Formats: sequence, C-alpha cells, structure tokens
Amino acid sequence: MANLLTFLRLLLALPVGLALANDELLPASALALLLLIAIASDILDGKVARSFGTASARGQIFDHATDFIFVTAGLAGAASANLVPEILPILISLAFSQYVLDSHFLYRQKSLRMSSLGRWNGVFYFGPLLLIAGARLLEKNQWAAETALTILSLLAWALVISTVISILDRAMAPFNIRQHAHEKAREEAHDKTKQNPVR
Repeated sequence: MANLLTFLRLLLALPVGLALANDELLPASALALLLLIAIASDILDGKVARSFGTASARGQIFDHATDFIFVTAGLAGAASANLVPEILPILISLAFSQYVLDSHFLYRQKSLRMSSLGRWNGVFYFGPLLLIAGARLLEKNQWAAETALTILSLLAWALVISTVISILDRAMAPFNIRQHAHEKAREEAHDKTKQNPVR
C-alpha cells in the first residue's frame, strides 16, 4: 500500500513538470490538485508503511528517489518557464546523487543517511511548485499573483543557497569523521596513560 502511494507520486512527476513548463497544458485548479495529491501521498506513505510494519530500507530509497524525481521534474519545468533559477534543479540533482553515494560508500548503510538541512530542503523544494500553482489560481487578482511570484523568487534563491550549503556540508563530512576518530583515539590513549602511569 505504501509503495502504491509512492508510485502514484512518481506517475504525477511528468504531467506536473510539463504543466509547470506550459501554463496552457492544465488548468490552474488541476495543477494545484495534482500537487496536493502528490504531497498527501508523500505524507501518508511513510505512515502507512509504519502502521502495516512494511517499512524498509528499500522503501525509504524508493520514497526519497520519487521525491527527488518529482521536485526535480517540477522545478525543471518551472526553470524552463523562467520561474525559478535554472541552477536549482541541477543543484538538487547533485545533492541527491551525493546523498545516495555517501550513504552507501562513506557510511556503508543500506538506508539513506539524511542530514537535518537536507531534510528541511526536501520539504521546502515543494514550496516553489505550490507558489506557482497559487499564482496561477490567483491570476485574476494581480496583486496577490505578483506577491506569490515575489515570494517564489525569494524562496527559490534561498533554496539555491541552502542546497549549496548542504552539498558543502556533506563534502566536509569525511574530514570531520576522520578528525573525530583521531581525537577519540588521542583521548583513549591519554586515558590509558593516566590509568597506567609509567613508574
């Protein structure tokens, strides 16, 4: 059941991306509905998996990969319509690739190792998509639509910055791990020296 909810979101990625690229493809209300269905599936799939006892590392990877595909498709469509910076979906692709690779090769984990900043970025990547849909729904109210687009621009650039910070933070992680291990080894050696003083 949980995987079906995730698969539903995956199926919506292409039509949502195309609709964000071309505002004539779907009515604003239909785009908003598809986005709400996708977000609802994202909220529910994890809860369903836990309640049925079917949560697994593979399910987590499928869920996160689907989130990545959905928001990247949507933001790529928005970028092609000059609604968000073109660099944003590229950075998200780099961040997700780094996220998968260091989870498996650096931390040797079957499940994905998410950082706190990465988790919040993942939530807010849906924001620009919702703001675009909102601006289209409010197109008859020029002030409201322009306000939504202004917020969209600010949020998109904030996400560019936070994604770069997340990438740099993960890139520095191996050095921090080695430094922590070195300091721990030094402390243990110091403790042994104190316990067994040279006489």
